[in-house]
Amino acid sequence: MIVKVPHLPAPGETVLGGEFVVAQGGKGANQAVAAARAGGNVTFVSCVGNDLFGEKSLEVLANEKIDISSVKIVDGYASGVALINVADSGENSISVAPGANSLLLPEDIEKITDTIINADIILLQLEIPLESVKTAISIANRHKVPVILNPAPGQMLDTELLKSIDYLTPNENEAALIAELKDPEEDYTFLSNALQEKGSKAIVLTLGEQGAFFSDNGQLEHIPGHRVNAVDTTAAGDTFNGYLAVALAQGECLKNAVSLANKAASLSVTMLGAQPSIPHINSIITT
Repeated sequence: MIVKVPHLPAPGETVLGGEFVVAQGGKGANQAVAAARAGGNVTFVSCVGNDLFGEKSLEVLANEKIDISSVKIVDGYASGVALINVADSGENSISVAPGANSLLLPEDIEKITDTIINADIILLQLEIPLESVKTAISIANRHKVPVILNPAPGQMLDTELLKSIDYLTPNENEAALIAELKDPEEDYTFLSNALQEKGSKAIVLTLGEQGAFFSDNGQLEHIPGHRVNAVDTTAAGDTFNGYLAVALAQGECLKNAVSLANKAASLSVTMLGAQPSIPHINSIITT
């Protein structure tokens, strides 16, 4: 649920807003839609409440040709909801009520083992329980399926988990949190080195309008951002991750995958809303 406001409210401040929009969102769902619009064959694993929000979410995902047969529907819990303020600058602040997201349990992940081991790549984020994330990664590792973890919302991650992830895709704040640094470092090489000291393998830092920076087997490169008129940054990171996953699954090198993901994310901020803003691959190729 999105409200356009002149500026993000400070603590205790009420800001009179303008446009109100209800749009499909959720990090996992956004990433699934991005991957589908990037040309991927996507299976989405999640949990929703037996309510109107959950019903609508599944309808929209099915319309994107996403396999939703592994989505768990539960009674007595609301589907996850995000309340989003979007400033005129394009910046946003988001409050999330996880609801049914919290009920995607390790045993649910075990039930879809065949789906994981037959995948070309697995993309995960942290709006589901961490133990469920670890279960999915463990299954993927045993069967040599590459794993991307977008560590958002940010939280501390232990070394053993970091070692089991093929591609870590934090933003600067998330990276600083994982690396146990007080503040994000503007020196991207320092930040990526700090993550690697914690056990990370390939690292892709998403940097907003500055683009992205990646570090992999000694190769370090900054991919600059694209100049666009930013309207709403919601789902830009999710767009990036979905496109990155598909490009890597299709055999692209990390540099080319990051470049494509960067362009897709840049286009996404030119529209209001999460899933409505995610571009299709054809619009990127012709841009």
